[in-house]
Amino acid sequence: MITAIVLITAESDRIPETAQALADISGVAEVYSCAGDVDLIAVVRVRDHEQIAEVVTGRVNKTAGVVQTTTHIAFKSYSRADVEAGFSIGE
Repeated sequence: MITAIVLITAESDRIPETAQALADISGVAEVYSCAGDVDLIAVVRVRDHEQIAEVVTGRVNKTAGVVQTTTHIAFKSYSRADVEAGFSIGE
């Protein structure tokens, strides 16, 4: 499974509708409304890189209210248990 994190700048008066439309896209696992440099963050989870291109450039970028996106591909995920185990001294 490939995970991409998509940072999205949206039209400010359309953020809730844009977020819901993004959440309805197949391959989009989660959408977060947030404060900071971007308005929305979408987590995309698909089987291969071709699907990333299809979901992000074919669907997310064309969603009404989306102004700009920046996509980051995740190489590896770490959970709290993974991080704690990495610092464990054989307890």
